Amino acid sequence: MPARQPAIFIPHGGGPCFWMEFPPPFGPHAWDRLRAYLAGLVDSLPERPKAFLVVTAHWEAAQPTVSLNPKPDMLYDYYGFPDHTYRLNYPAPGAPEIGAEVKRLIEAAGLPVATDASRGFDHGVFVPFLIVDPKAEIPVVMLSLRKDLDAAFHIKLGKALAPLRDQGVAIVGSGMSYHDLRSFFAGGDGASKTFDAWLDETAKAPAPEREARLAAWDKAPGARLCHPREEHLIPLMVVAGAAGDSEGQNAFRDVIGGKTISAFEFR
Repeated sequence: MPARQPAIFIPHGGGPCFWMEFPPPFGPHAWDRLRAYLAGLVDSLPERPKAFLVVTAHWEAAQPTVSLNPKPDMLYDYYGFPDHTYRLNYPAPGAPEIGAEVKRLIEAAGLPVATDASRGFDHGVFVPFLIVDPKAEIPVVMLSLRKDLDAAFHIKLGKALAPLRDQGVAIVGSGMSYHDLRSFFAGGDGASKTFDAWLDETAKAPAPEREARLAAWDKAPGARLCHPREEHLIPLMVVAGAAGDSEGQNAFRDVIGGKTISAFEFR
């Protein structure tokens, strides 16, 4: 039997941030610690995963949608960045058979689901995974958010996916613990430190309390100041649902551009 894989929420940075220099308040080394965390992720797993299931903040659909593309192309869904960032390439294979199992599990939970056989890797996938698995050897299956961004629904979605962890599939939510682009470039901590402390306390809580808190995340201190729109936080809800009784921990924290940014793991 494969070892149980974790459920992990990672910050994927800002656009193609690891291949360019950001202006102040960031500076040339702003993303170095996040790069180092992502680069060590595979070695931190109990064993090499059979695949990654990536819930990406950059894919929203009417229903949760599973990628079945065996050879995903690139989807450069960012704008105004240097030319070389549109030549990044992540040739990891898809895994249609695992995608089919994802679909089966969601259906078995009585939840709606759709499939997509042509979806390419958006930057919520290829930007972090070029660092996580630079040889692009581990298959990646993508899962969209439901466009209503309902937190409680996405926790239920994660619960449906939990059996994948015992099948050798690591479940990764790719988003950001702080995502307000207007204030990101303004510098200063703002509400991010307060909200990050709430997320940290929530991740470490027992599963029932954790899920109840996340379902009402927008009532947390500083929540809407950190996420005017919550698409970059909702992958955490899926991860927390898939976590079950696994203990949560803050696996990475840094202050980037004056804002506190974290990753959370459930092992």
